[in-house]
Amino acid sequence: MLQGELNNHLGYDVHSKEPKEHDNRRNGYGNKTLKTSFSEVAIDVPFESELIHKRKRDVSDIEGKVLSMYARGMSQRDIAATVEDIYGFDISHVIISDITDAILPELEEWQARRPLAKCYAFLFVDCMYVTLQENYETKECAVFTILGYDLKGNKEILSLWLNQTESKNRWMQVFDELKAGDVEEVLFISMNGVSSLEEGAKAIFPSVIVQRCIVHLVRNALRYIPSRDYKEVCRDMKKFYGASSLNAAHATFDSFQNRWSHYSGAVDVWKRNFAHIEQLFDYGSAIRKIMSTTNAVESVHSSFRKVTKKGAFSNENALLKLLYLRTKELHAKWSGGQIKNWAMVLNQLMINETFSSRIEKYAIYLP
Repeated sequence: MLQGELNNHLGYDVHSKEPKEHDNRRNGYGNKTLKTSFSEVAIDVPFESELIHKRKRDVSDIEGKVLSMYARGMSQRDIAATVEDIYGFDISHVIISDITDAILPELEEWQARRPLAKCYAFLFVDCMYVTLQENYETKECAVFTILGYDLKGNKEILSLWLNQTESKNRWMQVFDELKAGDVEEVLFISMNGVSSLEEGAKAIFPSVIVQRCIVHLVRNALRYIPSRDYKEVCRDMKKFYGASSLNAAHATFDSFQNRWSHYSGAVDVWKRNFAHIEQLFDYGSAIRKIMSTTNAVESVHSSFRKVTKKGAFSNENALLKLLYLRTKELHAKWSGGQIKNWAMVLNQLMINETFSSRIEKYAIYLP
């Protein structure tokens, strides 16, 4: 590699006759010992290389590998053992902590000043709990996550927020931060039904359509159903929330109420929330498929849980570092790919009078 770099620099190969017009010559080598991904290697450096800079001794990219292992949920003890096994040298917990702490300024920048889209077609909001252990005291910490689909069909996690509990007031603060971060318009928010969350979201984004997650409503209803009737009740519920038209949904819901009236708790869940079934039919099937559940953000939390399930975190920064690194991996995975059937979703939004004029304001952001 170094010989190739030198040939390019001089303009002729090692076995070529040196042209007289060139003043540069091959004038011997310097010695250097490098730490590589395999072992320490003694090399001869033919000149001041751009590939291996002066005084550079380590080309194993150990920092990047430590961050990669940390992002996959490995503990500091496991990381140290892996580095020793592969590279043959010890790395202390302090060094690992210093390497991972180096991303904190980047995390703060991402949280505070990362540019967000002016308009999001869909936001999916959810909360998960992670255990913290500070000063021998164990407590649960709520992680607030918002996943957004912009007008180009790109998927991104807007930010991460921590709080002691999930509440309407904290969600309002989260939405307010989004507004302050230049998010001007949100068409739909899908959520799992935190008390008064709908009112809180509309207080910040007055025109937003808030949709309860159908999957959560199904789970809530099934709490009142004995296991022997699960399958039949689920089949009957799907007939109205998955109906092809609003009239069909009303008809099948009436049948559901009559057949399962002895399970009044389950019937009442749907009575209280049937408006969220009705509003689905104001939009095309492609839009309904996206807005009807919070599965998209729950998939993100599933990815988070894979790396947080090993035990308690010593502080909030330790948790945020890991979640941020995991977020970066998810963004890299999503980059360059649109949501499935996005062209159909966008067409159905544009022909809807409620949204067409609002979207046209942001035509510059359309694909």
